[in-house]
Amino acid sequence: MPSFCDQEQIRRVVVFDLDDTLYLERDYAISGLAAVGVWAGCQLGLTGLGANMLARFQRGERTGIFDAALAELGHPASPDLIGSMLAVYRQHRPRISLTPDAAELLDDPPRETAFAIITDGYLDAQRRKLRALKVGRRGVRLAVCTDRWGRDAWKPNVRAFEHVQQAFGLGPDRYTYVADNPAKDFHAPLRLGWQTVRVMRPERLHQAIRPGDVEADRTILDLWQL
Repeated sequence: MPSFCDQEQIRRVVVFDLDDTLYLERDYAISGLAAVGVWAGCQLGLTGLGANMLARFQRGERTGIFDAALAELGHPASPDLIGSMLAVYRQHRPRISLTPDAAELLDDPPRETAFAIITDGYLDAQRRKLRALKVGRRGVRLAVCTDRWGRDAWKPNVRAFEHVQQAFGLGPDRYTYVADNPAKDFHAPLRLGWQTVRVMRPERLHQAIRPGDVEADRTILDLWQL
């Protein structure tokens, strides 16, 4: 299979994670909860559900938000209802944007450098994020959603990284993976011999370091430091 580099003078590939790397994942959560709130108002006649869920998220709650908000409003949280709310959350049109540093970098790549993306998450949701961010118009040659191969292919599985390596056809020392979550992001690229960089945005969702996490070669606060 011909590689991207066969037609162009590409000597390095910088591969990005998506969530909390190129945009803030909290913005997606806020967008999704607001969409669920609007849906609940139209379909269930529930007023205030969106505001309740958003307040819980802003307080730091990350699990059980649907159930807790429904219970507070006195509405039973059946499995079917939670499933419908999850579907709305994952299938809504995200109101998100690239962070300023990401936008500037993607719009003005260094010489002989190509950009790609490897991202986990439910396929439909991740594709909607990519469309909302318009990364294909901003210098990203290849965007790989690991869920295209199923849940087992999510990071730390090496499959997506090998796919990118084959697509560009360069040696492993020519790739850098930039991501935020040491719980899963850096295992595979380090195994392949890639360079790795962790972006520790102050507003990121994944803050804690846990046993089994793998740290990157280098740590930065934003992509201006890349």
